[in-house]
Amino acid sequence: MSATILALSLMVFPKESFEASMRGLTMWWEVVFPSLLPFFIVSEFLIGFGVVSFLGSILEPLMRPLFRVPGVGGFVWAMGLASGYPAGAKLTARLRQENKLTRFEAERLVSFTNSSNPLFIFGAIAVGFFHNPALGIILAAAHYLGNFCVGLLMRFHGYTKEKKPTKDKNKRISLRTAFHLLHQERLKDGRPIGKILGDAVQSSVNTLLMIGGFIILFSVLNRVLSLLDITTFLSLFVTVIFAFFQLPNELSLPFISGLFEITLGGQLASQTSSATLFQQVVVTSFILAFSGFSVQAQVASILAETDIRFKPYFIARLFHGTFAAFFTVIFWQPLYVDQQVLEKGSNTIPVFLQNDTYSLFYRGWDMVLQYGSYFTLIALMVYVLLTFNKITKV
Repeated sequence: MSATILALSLMVFPKESFEASMRGLTMWWEVVFPSLLPFFIVSEFLIGFGVVSFLGSILEPLMRPLFRVPGVGGFVWAMGLASGYPAGAKLTARLRQENKLTRFEAERLVSFTNSSNPLFIFGAIAVGFFHNPALGIILAAAHYLGNFCVGLLMRFHGYTKEKKPTKDKNKRISLRTAFHLLHQERLKDGRPIGKILGDAVQSSVNTLLMIGGFIILFSVLNRVLSLLDITTFLSLFVTVIFAFFQLPNELSLPFISGLFEITLGGQLASQTSSATLFQQVVVTSFILAFSGFSVQAQVASILAETDIRFKPYFIARLFHGTFAAFFTVIFWQPLYVDQQVLEKGSNTIPVFLQNDTYSLFYRGWDMVLQYGSYFTLIALMVYVLLTFNKITKV
C-alpha cells in the first residue's frame, strides 16, 4: 500500500520528486562519497593487514570493562568517530562475519560506534546552517559524550542471555603478543598488497553506492511526505511533546523532517526564526544523534548481511538523541553563553573559540565541497577499471 502511494505521488509530483532526487544525488556526489571512501578503504586495508587484531589485543583492558566488547571494538569506535555513519555498522558487520565478535557483542558495538563525523558537525551544521562556529563545540561535545553514555548503557544488553567469557589468567597483554597476533592474521589472510587494495576499493565503492541509493530515496520520500501534508499532520503530535518541554510549535516540522533526513532537519531548524538559538540547537542535537531513518535504513541494510539485529540499534538511537539533547542543555551556559560574555568583555578569546581552532574544519569542508565531485568521479573510474579487470580474468 505504501509503495503504491509513493509510486502515485511520483507521477503526480514529477518535478518536485526529480528536484529532491537531484538534491540527494548532489549530497552523495559532493560530500558523502569523498568523505567516506578514504576511511572505508583504509579500514579494509588495515583489517587485511591484521591491524585490528593488534589493536584488539592492546585495547582489550579498556573496551571489555567499559562496554563489554572485545578490544577490536576500539578500532571500530575510532574509525566510526573519524568517518561518521554508517562506518561503524560496516566494520562491525565485517568483524561479526569473521567471528571476532559474538552477536550480542556486535549489537552492543554497533549501538555506539555510529556517529556523525566532526567535519559534518562543525562544517555543515555549525558553520553552514547556523553561521556560528562556536556552536560546533557544544554540538560535538553533546554528541560524542551522549554516544559514550549509550555505550555504557548498552553494556547491559544481553547480559542474562550471553555466556560469560572465561578469563585466561595466563594471558598477558603486551606489545609482543599484539605483534604476534598481527603477524598471524596477516599470514591467515594471505592476499598480496595489490589484491587487498583492489578488494578494499571494490568493497568500499559497493557500500557507498548502496548508501547513495538510500540517500536519494529518502530525499524523495521526505519531499513527497511534505507535499502530501503528511509531515504537517505528524508534526501535530510532536507539538504536544514540545509543549511539555516549552519548545515552540514551529520546530515540530523541522523535527519531523530531521527524523527522516538529518541535513534537511538541521537546515530547517536553523531557519526557524520564531525559536531561540538555544531551542534550535537542542532540537538539532537530538536530530544529529537520532541520525534519521535514512541513515538507519543504511545500517539496517548492512546488518542484514549478518545475524545482528536492528532493534537494539534503533533503541540506542533514541537513547542517544535523549542524551545529546540533555547534554546540550547542560553545556549551553558554560560553553556558549559564558564564553560569549568573556569574548565581548575582554580582548582575550578562549583557545577553543579562536578561528585557528576551526580553520581545519573550514578548510576541510570547503575542500570537500570544491573537489568532492572530482574525487568521486576518479574513484568510480578506478572502480570500473578494477571490476573490468576482474571480469576479464575470470
